[in-house]
Amino acid sequence: MTTRLVSRARIGAVSVLALLLAGCGIRATEVPTNFGPAPSRVRCSLAEPDVSTQAARGLPAQVFLLCGSSLVTVDRTVRVPDGAADSERRMLVAQGLLDQLAAPPSSAEKEAGYSTDVRGGIKVSGPRPGDPEDTLRLSTTPDSLTSYALAQIVCTFSDSAAAEGDGSVVLGGPGAEPPRRWECTDEVRARPGSKEPPSKDVPRE
Repeated sequence: MTTRLVSRARIGAVSVLALLLAGCGIRATEVPTNFGPAPSRVRCSLAEPDVSTQAARGLPAQVFLLCGSSLVTVDRTVRVPDGAADSERRMLVAQGLLDQLAAPPSSAEKEAGYSTDVRGGIKVSGPRPGDPEDTLRLSTTPDSLTSYALAQIVCTFSDSAAAEGDGSVVLGGPGAEPPRRWECTDEVRARPGSKEPPSKDVPRE
């Protein structure tokens, strides 16, 4: 008699526990569950240097590509003839960097999540009369570029031999509009889609 009472008590306790779990929306399962966040497929970093982008001889440089919602630097090479004058050298470096920005990322870079918003065909020229001597004029107006492309160009140029190395670059377009000094900031690198590079007027010479 006592054994039966104990068995009934155990069965009743199990039934109550099952009802409580069901009321909480919890189902018993033998399959382990993982409630952690899904792993991201965008690594924004290469497992090892991409040899295909560094095969050409020339001046080692870095360009800013898009990865996720931010700008990330990748290694590139820009060809500059020996003996080029300083002004010519700046133009060649700027054009080489621009061409690298417009080139499709390598297979390894695409797999790592890199992309670019800079389109091909943009040319670089030097200053016009009255422009600061470090002016780079593009064949398209900077304001006509997407915020991503403008951020890529500004940050790449300002961190290269094409500029003065102070984190900014003087850019103009093909028209008569005066050039402006554009700055690459931490906010621009972190959010190029929503944070346009700040710019300001430069004194005319």
